[in-house]
Amino acid sequence: WLPALQLVRRGSKAVTRHWKAMHFQRQKLMAVTEYVAPRPAIPPRCLAPRKETVEKEDGYRLLLQRQVQEVFRDSRMVAVCQYNSMPDEEVVLMRHYLRKHNIEVKFVLNEIVRPVLSQSKYKNLLPLFVARNILLVSPETKAKEMLRVLKGVPQVNLLGACIDDTILSRQGVENFAKLPSLEATQGQTVGALALLPSQTSSLLQRGPAHLTALLDQHLHRLRDGGTSGGTGSTGGDTESPAKPSPAQSSDAH
Repeated sequence: WLPALQLVRRGSKAVTRHWKAMHFQRQKLMAVTEYVAPRPAIPPRCLAPRKETVEKEDGYRLLLQRQVQEVFRDSRMVAVCQYNSMPDEEVVLMRHYLRKHNIEVKFVLNEIVRPVLSQSKYKNLLPLFVARNILLVSPETKAKEMLRVLKGVPQVNLLGACIDDTILSRQGVENFAKLPSLEATQGQTVGALALLPSQTSSLLQRGPAHLTALLDQHLHRLRDGGTSGGTGSTGGDTESPAKPSPAQSSDAH
């Protein structure tokens, strides 16, 4: 005979280890042998406070930042360009062409430039220093020559520039390059300023000159009339023309 219901045990094994309270004597032994740290001989409130050590900045980093400051202070044109990898021969060739126009290429790190610009008047240039950048600096405003050289170097993209303490975008630099030179502009300004005084002088001299011409013409008429009257009195056949009176001469004039 078999029972109608059979229980079959499956799955994991039975847990034989259960938590058991520590014996009372062992608890006393653990309490007695517990480590107690000794108290300091001098209370902490009587000790001198520790001096916080200030990390000194790297001297080489300070030197590079000083060089960047000198570049922005001594250069009239500072152009920020994005630099992509290119062969060394092309880099040397680009530097050679730029050096012909007195333009130098400066490879800088964003970690060096950004702290310098954040504390200067050129902080609006900070958004341009994101990727790998180079600086094209010159003591003169050679924007036209710089654009002509960069046109043949597609790996270098102009992002913006600072010309004569004025921050310009790429389009602003292109518009600045189309302007005439300073000497030509000064010549045009001097010519325009000299034209107005010359016109005023000619207008002021026109009236006296016209009056002088009329008086000379009147004197010639009077002289011609006198000479013709003298010849008529000697001949007798010809009648001497009447000498015009001052009123008539003035009316005719």
